Amino acid sequence: MARADKATAVAELKSEFEGSSAAVLTEYRGLTVAQLKQLRVALGENAKFAVAKNTLTKIAANEAGLSFPDDLLTGPTAIAFVNGDVVEAAKGLRDFAKANPLLVIKGGVLDGKTLDATEITKLADLESREVLLAKLAGALKAKQSAAAAVFAALPTQMAQLADALRVKREEAGE
Repeated sequence: MARADKATAVAELKSEFEGSSAAVLTEYRGLTVAQLKQLRVALGENAKFAVAKNTLTKIAANEAGLSFPDDLLTGPTAIAFVNGDVVEAAKGLRDFAKANPLLVIKGGVLDGKTLDATEITKLADLESREVLLAKLAGALKAKQSAAAAVFAALPTQMAQLADALRVKREEAGE
């Protein structure tokens, strides 16, 4: 690779690192081109999967203000740059790795924090953003309903108390 080509590749990788909310490093040794194409489809629209040389990746990551442990940048490395829902991309990688054991998730970076493979798997186990927001909305609605029930119960209890007091006075008056 010529020096100019390397500089261009480093610049592209740097812009991908800077423009992504997360990046997941994988080892793809033994996967066919067709399998890599399936992986790109599995990742969805919010992620870009690119094969890169380790030295160029390390230089680009350093220029972008990121640092990876040396063990992440050994062997053939491909990077999934995630621009949207990180959980969706992590699920796509995890599911593809289960179906194709040749894909090994090494680790990655999320919002500047280095993650290992187990943390990425934990991230993949999370529910999607929409599901979490729906659960939050349901919890908030349940709390509002409970509060409304309490406020509605106060006048009802007061009326029942007044009625019981009236009945007691009538019985005492007889």
